[in-house]
Amino acid sequence: MADGRTASGENLLYLTDEQLRQGIEAMFFAYRGFTADPDRILSDMAYGRAHHRAIHFINRAPGTTVNNLLNILGVTKQSLNRVLRTLIEDGLVESHVGTVDKRERHLFLTEAGQALEGQLSDAQRARMRAAFRDAGPDAVAGFRTVLEAMMDSEMQHAYTRLKESGA
Repeated sequence: MADGRTASGENLLYLTDEQLRQGIEAMFFAYRGFTADPDRILSDMAYGRAHHRAIHFINRAPGTTVNNLLNILGVTKQSLNRVLRTLIEDGLVESHVGTVDKRERHLFLTEAGQALEGQLSDAQRARMRAAFRDAGPDAVAGFRTVLEAMMDSEMQHAYTRLKESGA
């Protein structure tokens, strides 16, 4: 079809509850697979997924503020502070006082933090690369479209800003 949808794709506009349940379950198990490798790496360090997310987004936008990270992660300040305190104490993250606003704390990964982030990302990139290769470019584009459509509007804006930042 001219708009990129296949005849079978047209049928997906009218999903049954059973098809939606299967999609939900596939997403659940895919997420478990996607996080399994980093979880194994982090478990040896007594870290969890909150640590991984913080490390990922600090790496993605070096110098990001604690407030920006709070907005991206959607966690409480208390929860993020526990994670950051551990990462800072363990020498993976550095916190610098803002030059313009002394109340701001800017976050950077140390060399050790960058090495850990690389290890975590390499594992996830390998899994995604294999899945994307197997699925093909049309499926990858469709997958991204579905993920973006599932985001709340606030998250879509944060995601768009992150993509546009080129970080």
